[in-house]
Amino acid sequence: MKANSIIALLYGPDQPGLVSRVSSWIFLCGSNIVHADQHEDPEAGIFFQRIEWIPSGQIDEEAASFEKFASKELGMTAKVAQSTDRPKVALFVSKIDHCFHDTILRFRSGEMSGELACIISNHEALAEEAARYNLPFFHVPVTKTNKAEAEAEQLRIVHEQDISLIVMARYMQVLSNDFLNGAGCPVINIHHSFLPAFAGGKPYHQAHNRGVKLIGATAHYATADLDEGPIIHQDVTRINHRNSVPDLVRKGKDLEKSVFAQAIRLHLDNRILVYNNKTVVFD
Repeated sequence: MKANSIIALLYGPDQPGLVSRVSSWIFLCGSNIVHADQHEDPEAGIFFQRIEWIPSGQIDEEAASFEKFASKELGMTAKVAQSTDRPKVALFVSKIDHCFHDTILRFRSGEMSGELACIISNHEALAEEAARYNLPFFHVPVTKTNKAEAEAEQLRIVHEQDISLIVMARYMQVLSNDFLNGAGCPVINIHHSFLPAFAGGKPYHQAHNRGVKLIGATAHYATADLDEGPIIHQDVTRINHRNSVPDLVRKGKDLEKSVFAQAIRLHLDNRILVYNNKTVVFD
């Protein structure tokens, strides 16, 4: 069995000797580094690092000590996690079901380092499917007149279920700034285009009308600005003049599933640092 490890994500002002000081701290604890990667943004003068190690002593104490060391002695912002962490995830969905099914099956197969805790939907269309998966399903209708009340109920469920990550599997509602601030956790959305191209509704129709030769899918963190949050993962596939809109939709669904899954996996594996509406994604 793989030994439990500590994972640290760091960022802050670049300075000489950061890599050496981090690795020396771990060495002096008698611990063993199993992964290390770093990146420098020369324009912003910011240093980013992901480092994972097997602790020699009590894992909680060593994780807390490192976080204090990174903040107090290095002046870095640090997020520290453990490989055994299994954050609870809420899946938001409307009626479109391809990412819904794919995401659930990936969690069921043990592919994701988290627990899919519940489904929240503004429609009842997938309630029976959720029941077949034995997953709690919460139907919260959303209309133009009740959006604030509906989001308040969704937030109540999110907090009651102790959710650490929300994933939007083609949830066809725009989350308000109040919801995003109140959720207390990141939100990942899958958009069916290669952002920033064709943001908003019906991107495959937009792509077909423009006669593009590539279509894509983009997974990003949701922000108050529609489809403009930090991008986590993207992919594309080729199309041509013979492809109709249904062809684009079919090809696009395959992309959406894989891009969405990869973004969720990267987040749960603690491989993403967000800075200035961009992401550093570590291998």
